[in-house]
Amino acid sequence: MTLIPAEAPVSLHGAEHAANPQRSYERLRRQGPVGVAEVAPGVVVSIVTDYRAALDLLQDADTWTKDTRGWLPQVPEDSPIRPLVEWRPSLFFADGEAHAHLRRVITDSFGLLDPHDVRTLTFRFADTLLQEFADTGTVDLVGQYAQQLPLMVFNALFGMPDEEGRRLVWALGAMMDSDPKMQEAGGQSFGAYLETLYRTKAAQRGHDLTSWFIDHPNGLSQEEAVNQILITLGAGNEPLGNLIANALVRMLSDDRYFGTLTTGSLPIQHAIDDALWHDAPLANFSVHFPKKDVTFHGVRIPAGSPVMVSYAAANTCPHSGVPTDGYRSGNKAHLAFAAGPHACPARDVATLIATAAIERLLTYLPDIELAVPAGRLTYRPGAVHRTLTALPARFTPLAPDADGATPWSRSPSRPERDPFSPAAGGTPA
Repeated sequence: MTLIPAEAPVSLHGAEHAANPQRSYERLRRQGPVGVAEVAPGVVVSIVTDYRAALDLLQDADTWTKDTRGWLPQVPEDSPIRPLVEWRPSLFFADGEAHAHLRRVITDSFGLLDPHDVRTLTFRFADTLLQEFADTGTVDLVGQYAQQLPLMVFNALFGMPDEEGRRLVWALGAMMDSDPKMQEAGGQSFGAYLETLYRTKAAQRGHDLTSWFIDHPNGLSQEEAVNQILITLGAGNEPLGNLIANALVRMLSDDRYFGTLTTGSLPIQHAIDDALWHDAPLANFSVHFPKKDVTFHGVRIPAGSPVMVSYAAANTCPHSGVPTDGYRSGNKAHLAFAAGPHACPARDVATLIATAAIERLLTYLPDIELAVPAGRLTYRPGAVHRTLTALPARFTPLAPDADGATPWSRSPSRPERDPFSPAAGGTPA
């Protein structure tokens, strides 16, 4: 069913939207709780901008389906949004018992992770990245830190050797490149990575997510296991990198954080909460389709028509009823991790990694500051992700042979045991 817009669609994918997304959301709000938006050239959807309406949709699995197959013929093969909505046998596109069957594997497996171990692992890879720029005095905190760190951590959590993390970083980076040849090469590299990962873990289990996916009592097939890994990496990587970067913008540009950068996790958690509320790293997504014609918050939506949720617009909805103190610190009612049966199953792990990543950076580089005014920062065009193009910063360079704790030396806060290292039995040789 083709959506016939009652009003001109609001574009969410161009440079104008990237520069000022709240202006786009305000235009959508004038259409009501559900507006009409173009999320990629020629791809028009209904989009929910009201907080209460978003909750109603996300929590109602009876009215809505996540299966995109009926809509995909309307999405051009070369559309930038196509890879994000292409149906796969994963929990992202499943409903009911099929969804619960797949989701249980992920929630159970992530539940086996020790938070202390994840924190230790994040510190280790943060140190690896810091070693590459801590002696230079300048850094792009997006390209050299926030975009790489989550993939290096996930690579280890899924049981692959550290050197494969660099391959994973390159593959997903190439897939986001504007050059179709680079996109194809990145896709091929990512496919080869997933194949190697499954084959390695199927042959010899370890203390890792892949082994737990394979051995779960729900008995996933190889195709199902690989697709749960794929969706976990895809859904977890860029939003988590965006969260780290967007929280760092606040810590490095807001005077309310000045003087508190190294005092512990509380100010970092404030910045993360603030970013999740006001700059949702996954801005617009969660495609749903009504199973039959439905009237939703006063809008008639034909069966099979695409409806997306704007987490960014819902979080900043002026009549959401959610109290705010300017930070909304400690308030977890934001929709940055969605809600209902399809809420992010790795929310706690993602927040833990983001907190540890920022803590480690600021511990070693306490005088780090933005190299350009915050108002000059730019974001990558696109409807789905809220991604900085770069986050240039400067700091006092560290010498590799300096006295005391540095990224090149083992600090007192880093335990001797690394549970995900090959020596600890985490990854078989």
